[in-house]
Amino acid sequence: QVQLVESGGGLVEPGSSVTLSCVASGFASGRTFSDFSAAWFRQSPGKQQEFVAEINWTGDRKTYQASVKDRFTVSRDNDKNTAYLQMNNLTPEDTADYYCAAALRGEGFNYWGQGTQVTVSS
Repeated sequence: QVQLVESGGGLVEPGSSVTLSCVASGFASGRTFSDFSAAWFRQSPGKQQEFVAEINWTGDRKTYQASVKDRFTVSRDNDKNTAYLQMNNLTPEDTADYYCAAALRGEGFNYWGQGTQVTVSS
């Protein structure tokens, strides 16, 4: 069973930068992290979960939610089984629990981490 563990969240001031990490493990025999696309979602208090960014298996295709497109960068290092979300110029509206998800090629996002909290406040 694939396991995802996020880290890097915390309390930061508006305008700050934070990089979240998502380490994957527990691949079935013959599978590697490069068989999975990875994505970040977030959920703010009282709101529905929303898509933030996605990166494909090789890292050459990235998709972003419009509101973060110019501030966030998704990346991955398949040798380290890790996906990243670099977040710049954070605003209080970015306050949320951030979740990493992985999808095996041809499948949906069936694997989820426990989340890491990011709070943007002065």
